[in-house]
Amino acid sequence: MAAGLKFLFNIIVRRGNLTIIDAAGAAHNFGDGTGKQVQIRLASKAVERKLTFNPSFYLGETYMDGGLIVEHGSLRDLLELLLVNLRRRWPTSLKFLEYFRTLSRRFHQYNPASRAKRNVAHHYNLDGALYELFLDKGRHYSCAYYENPNATLEEAQSAKLRHIAAKLDLRDGHNVLDIGSGWGGLGIYLASLGKISVTGLTLSEEQLAQSRLNADAAGLSSSVEFVLEDYRQFDARKKVRKFDRIVSVGMFEHVGVSHYEEYFSVLADNLAEDGVALLHSIGRFDGPGSTNPWLAKYIFPGGYAPALSEVIPIIERQGLYITDIEILRHHYAQTLQAWQTRFQANRAQAAALYDERFCRMWEFYLAASEMSFLHQDLMVFQIQISNSPNTLPITRDYMSKWESEQRRSEIPKSESAAKTLK
Repeated sequence: MAAGLKFLFNIIVRRGNLTIIDAAGAAHNFGDGTGKQVQIRLASKAVERKLTFNPSFYLGETYMDGGLIVEHGSLRDLLELLLVNLRRRWPTSLKFLEYFRTLSRRFHQYNPASRAKRNVAHHYNLDGALYELFLDKGRHYSCAYYENPNATLEEAQSAKLRHIAAKLDLRDGHNVLDIGSGWGGLGIYLASLGKISVTGLTLSEEQLAQSRLNADAAGLSSSVEFVLEDYRQFDARKKVRKFDRIVSVGMFEHVGVSHYEEYFSVLADNLAEDGVALLHSIGRFDGPGSTNPWLAKYIFPGGYAPALSEVIPIIERQGLYITDIEILRHHYAQTLQAWQTRFQANRAQAAALYDERFCRMWEFYLAASEMSFLHQDLMVFQIQISNSPNTLPITRDYMSKWESEQRRSEIPKSESAAKTLK
């Protein structure tokens, strides 16, 4: 094994039981021997050199390419062992790479409209059949809300919709702007709650087409309009009035730090004087940083999960009021675990759609993301924003009351649907 790689793993792996079989077939043990045994094999000297130079990137890429083989335990076990050891204790070489990436992040996250559309297409214009293999039936591709730790993915995603709707404090006659509307599940749900009109913005042509089909199937095409347009090019003044409510779920991670001022300026310009907005985004506990380079290349180009310290000052500068902040801890880890379980159960179909390399890429993405939420500094935040401090009630009781009543009203529908299916 390359001396530099052995030195690196000796620094990183203090706890656990990791065996690495190097390119020459020699076994090297790391950790204190406790916990589940994990054994990997490195197929060539080139793999050893890559991991020595930049493990944050090449761990994922060599796994994708078959140069790193997990022989005992699972990929998830390997990533958990590494990230538990790395929690707030990074080797100097990795700290240097992270510092450099943080300095250059504005270049990598520069997302003008044309580039933003390409970035979205990279991930969200994949074959829709892929997402059916691991998402819930509503194709909600963001953190679910586990009111009950034993909830199914469908139950947790329904709870997320209720949780968001409760914070929007909707009324009949409201018009809602959904920035980054995905496959339309949230917009359709909000429109179903009463006499509410929803406009959803997306940059994905695949999502746009499916969203419109979903709205038609729900009988809500007259209440929900989905538009292929960048948020920066959309202007509520073209309509009769501004929006009473604005919601954005799982889209802010694609904005990029260079565009935060622009994003919240657009939000402020489109929000009615007595309006309320809700921003739901992945965030980080540990302050400003950078996106993992493997994730940035293969999964979310231009993406970044911000710290609250990067977001709140900009909201304040726009003259907006932050009326509520909630941190969702570990909810996304549980969501990702559910996605991974479903993906593995349907892995053969995924390989038929793409190939084995793609499947290994997707496995690494889901497992690494789950472990990052469990053992590193990722979380999800929801920020409620208004144009006036007097728009909403002064206690949070209205949220929990509406959520509770809505939950009770939805249970009979679910039970009825289950009986019909039987």
